[in-house]
Amino acid sequence: MMKPLKILPLIIPSLAIGFASGGLAKEPKAVSSIENNHVFAPWKGPYQGVPAFDKVKLSELKPALEAGMAKNMAEVEAIANNPEPPNFANTLEAYEAAGKDLDRVFTYWTIWSSNLSSPEFREIRSEMSPKISAFYSKITQNKKLFARIKAVYESDEMKTLRPDQQRLLEKTYLGFKRSGAELTGEKAKRYSEINQRLSQLQNQFSNNVLADEESYVTFFSKAQSAGLPESYLSAAAASANAKGKDGQYAVSNTRSSMSPFLTYADNRELRKQVWTNYYSRGDNGGEHDNNKIIAEILKLRHERVGLLGYKDYASWQLESRMAGKPKNAMKLMEAVWPAAIARVDEEIADMLEIAKADGVSKIEPWDYRYYAEKVRKAKYDLNSDEVKQYLQLGKLREAMFYVADRLFNFKFTPVVEGSVPVFHPDVKVWEVTDKATGKHIGLWYLDPFARKGKRSGAWAVSYRSHTDFQGKTNVLSSNNSNFVKGEPGQPVLISWDDAETYFHEFGHALHALSSNVAYPSQNRGVRDYTEFQSQLLEHWLSTDEVIDKYLRHYKTGKPMPAELIAKIKKAASFNEGFATTEYLASALIDMKLHSTDPENIDPDAFERDTLAKMKMPSAIVMRHRTPHFSHIFSSEGYAASYYGYLWAEVLTADAAEAFANAPGGFYDKAMAKKLVDHLFSVRDAVPPSEAYVKFRGRDANIEALMRLRGFPIPKK
Repeated sequence: MMKPLKILPLIIPSLAIGFASGGLAKEPKAVSSIENNHVFAPWKGPYQGVPAFDKVKLSELKPALEAGMAKNMAEVEAIANNPEPPNFANTLEAYEAAGKDLDRVFTYWTIWSSNLSSPEFREIRSEMSPKISAFYSKITQNKKLFARIKAVYESDEMKTLRPDQQRLLEKTYLGFKRSGAELTGEKAKRYSEINQRLSQLQNQFSNNVLADEESYVTFFSKAQSAGLPESYLSAAAASANAKGKDGQYAVSNTRSSMSPFLTYADNRELRKQVWTNYYSRGDNGGEHDNNKIIAEILKLRHERVGLLGYKDYASWQLESRMAGKPKNAMKLMEAVWPAAIARVDEEIADMLEIAKADGVSKIEPWDYRYYAEKVRKAKYDLNSDEVKQYLQLGKLREAMFYVADRLFNFKFTPVVEGSVPVFHPDVKVWEVTDKATGKHIGLWYLDPFARKGKRSGAWAVSYRSHTDFQGKTNVLSSNNSNFVKGEPGQPVLISWDDAETYFHEFGHALHALSSNVAYPSQNRGVRDYTEFQSQLLEHWLSTDEVIDKYLRHYKTGKPMPAELIAKIKKAASFNEGFATTEYLASALIDMKLHSTDPENIDPDAFERDTLAKMKMPSAIVMRHRTPHFSHIFSSEGYAASYYGYLWAEVLTADAAEAFANAPGGFYDKAMAKKLVDHLFSVRDAVPPSEAYVKFRGRDANIEALMRLRGFPIPKK
């Protein structure tokens, strides 16, 4: 499903029957007309209008989608058939202004897809996704519209436009070309057919992963709980109770539940079971197995880009990324890979020194986290569970607000409960204002806890983005996580890694809230650059100011001891072999899958054989195995682009060193201004490479990344 340049809806799996402030609303018998349809209706209320989560019903979604697409298509046709000569205002700006009603509908679609899920929604999604894909294909293949865009692109007016307008025009023109605008006849028809089929397959892939996440839950007893900290057991007991297993403990089939279990549980057989459940998602045979779906997705993507004249999907995808070509992304990954797997050998050797006392002579994948934690204690006298006592979810949120205040001059104020509708009682809302002027910037929604029907992982999304070409709009930004909700009244304690992820996703929100672009499309990021800003924000978690003010013991309220802080910083690159290898394995497999001829491909065999050629350590598995690699198979945003996290981290490490070396450190005012002006506020209105040079004064290089990870710097 590809719409040139303008922001696409996030089509992920799942949903629920309705929204309401206090839970799900009752479903009405019928929706009489689109005039009474709350999903389609303009947003009302304070803050320039907000989503009506307290009123919308799932039965309204399909008619709203149909009405939204019909209205958007009428807008597109009006632009395409405008009798006036094409210019930037009547073509590009008109196209940017189109589709507002449909955008609102997709806000609800996204929430139903990501945060709440039901079989009822999946039926609607299965029916509507091909229609949505056909709708966007009809726009990209609108010859009159493309002719007008091309005419403006090739006109003398192009030279007179502002730089951000020139970039918008160029990216829109190239976006149409890359989406089949110049195809005709049978090729155009086939292109549209492929898109529709891909939308079906990608949705089914997501459905299957979600089904395995919900179906495979590991229950265990008190007698099997040795090694697990009380904070984990408390949350696991609450989870089991919610599943009707009072008196037991539950390990959900999500990363936030699986990872701490594998880190602390003494029971090796249970660790193996939990590990197997998690890493076999989508690969269990039967109706929810994803291997045949993956093979068909790869073939269709390859065929589609072939219609456009590209040799493979990766070449098509990276043409619009910072990397430019697959070989540039591969060069970076292959520079880091040898150092990563060499570090894994060292980590395993350290583990075996401890594991042999347990009679373990080989570190299996379900052992790695467990013995790594023991090595951490032995080498650095650092206990991850001890660190968790100082990482309270609420305090970390306050810490993020503190960073936003110091760097961005943002003030976060809770809205009056009930004044802004939410889709679940767990969701809280804050108003964001400029600290100095009091100017309203937007709202920030937070949905922190895991629940049935919510997709795993953590993510950020905007319900509305900043623009000013037709009057300023505020920002409605959202962060979403899957922390395990503890017992009532008990603080939620999380790991250091999860705390970094919390900051990471907040970085995406700050990126959205900082936007100062004119046009909606320019809030869209370049995939191998868009993770940079969020990765950079992770570095503020370990700043002295945050540690001193917010990392407080959940019982005593005392600040984290200096000796514990020293241990954390000393162990900063500990287990980096594991972290880098599990990520890079997924990124390399992604690129190789999309760079090969997929005819007769067997995804499981391809993964196994390719990893063997790469000399993948047997004690580690890919972070996202192919059958549940939702980043690249539930949509196309990260397909042939998962390397983007590493590409962005090169920028991140280099930028972090700039802050570290500034007179005021990570809170240096001059650096903070450059950060906002050149890296956050411009979004995609400025080419990423140009924006980074304006911030840093030069291009980034790999040396800072290798230093950060404790790896040797490759020889040039």
